[in-house]
Amino acid sequence: MSVPYEYETAYEPQSAEQNSPHSPQEHLERLLRRALNSFDLPDDTIGRLESALAYDSSLHSAHHSAGMHRETYRHTWLLADAGALTLWELVHNTGPDSQPQYELYADEEEAGVATSRLPLPPDTPAAVCEQPVVLQLSVTDEPRHTYVPDDSADHARRLLRRAENPVSEGRPGEDIERLLRSAFAHQITQAFGRPCLAGEARLCFSLYEHAFLLFDGSELSLWEVEHTVTPDKRHRCEVYVSEEAARAAMELRARSLPQQRTK
Repeated sequence: MSVPYEYETAYEPQSAEQNSPHSPQEHLERLLRRALNSFDLPDDTIGRLESALAYDSSLHSAHHSAGMHRETYRHTWLLADAGALTLWELVHNTGPDSQPQYELYADEEEAGVATSRLPLPPDTPAAVCEQPVVLQLSVTDEPRHTYVPDDSADHARRLLRRAENPVSEGRPGEDIERLLRSAFAHQITQAFGRPCLAGEARLCFSLYEHAFLLFDGSELSLWEVEHTVTPDKRHRCEVYVSEEAARAAMELRARSLPQQRTK
């Protein structure tokens, strides 16, 4: 989409706001300060956001026409109870002075109603840009694990990078990789460990659960099998999308142990 130069100077890029080092509460305060209707937001909504652990924003839609601009941003916070809460920000310059105006809504439908009231020239084709929503939000139960906030998305990338099994043999595909980009905390738990066999050259098995907490409050686990059932007794890492698939792979490797002993 072609964006006029004056738009780029009139509006502060949301990506800069998202990547800034400010806390989730500071992001909220910034939105409230500039919103013309911040006093209309429910008190309980603001109160819940005081416990937010993380923050993310994305452009939901944009409409540019004849010098008028309208954007809707989706601002999402991950709460301490693993739930998520979203506010919808409407930014436009359709006022008398053409200066940016900010409005904030707790409901997407309310933001849509406010958007429909904005004046747009009917004789000029509108340039509309709808971006897919990255996060699908849902309020979940208490997390199954005690997570540690860390560079978890990078941990997931490194885990998948060292996995030697192909996607055709159970390795997570691109859909899982995309989901893990929003991981912000994780926990590693050993689910199974087999000591080295007596008299063998370190024929070993171990199974680890890598549990990730995603920004939308959901949990996703990858299952890592480490073993040395290889022709040269080399350490091998395999990653699976389910515990069942990982244990089935371990059983398959174990059945080859008699062959390994005769070599």
